[in-house]
Amino acid sequence: MATHARARLLDTAEQLFYAEGIRAVGVERILAESGVGRASFYRHFAGKDELVVAVLTRRDQQWREWLAGRVDALGGRPLAVFDALAERFARADFRGCAFINTMVETADPDSPAHQVAAGHKQQVVAYVAALLAAAGRPEPESAELARRIVLLMDGAIVTALREGTAAPAAEARAIAAALLADPCAETAGRG
Repeated sequence: MATHARARLLDTAEQLFYAEGIRAVGVERILAESGVGRASFYRHFAGKDELVVAVLTRRDQQWREWLAGRVDALGGRPLAVFDALAERFARADFRGCAFINTMVETADPDSPAHQVAAGHKQQVVAYVAALLAAAGRPEPESAELARRIVLLMDGAIVTALREGTAAPAAEARAIAAALLADPCAETAGRG
């Protein structure tokens, strides 16, 4: 069935891209591991670039749903994003952030894959801003704080990958807690 072929292509490509990188994995490998034929591949995607965008678009939605679900389960407070990340970092298959990895691999900011990855980060900032607003931080303060918290999240992701430990999530959480507690820190860097 055609939809099963598309799903197998997306599942296989996502797994391989995340584990090995977008550039390292060719269409032939995806076809071989998914069991989908070349003609079927081209019925669903014009080429690898379109497949990459589809994988990232689906992963964006799934990852943001996962984050919101975990944050809710962990109490719904803004700092819970770091607790959720710590869980992710502890997984054996953790290979960093698929979106940061994509932006590194597709350095051209005009490429569709880079744009989807950058859009994901914008959506995460908006989500964190909404958490902050729900916790009583008014606009535009919540938007600026959200950008800084996502900066800490991204730094924790890269550090966790480099060090092979979940500890950077707790470190980033402590820095974010200090940032949220210190009203002077909220205006730092604006002058």
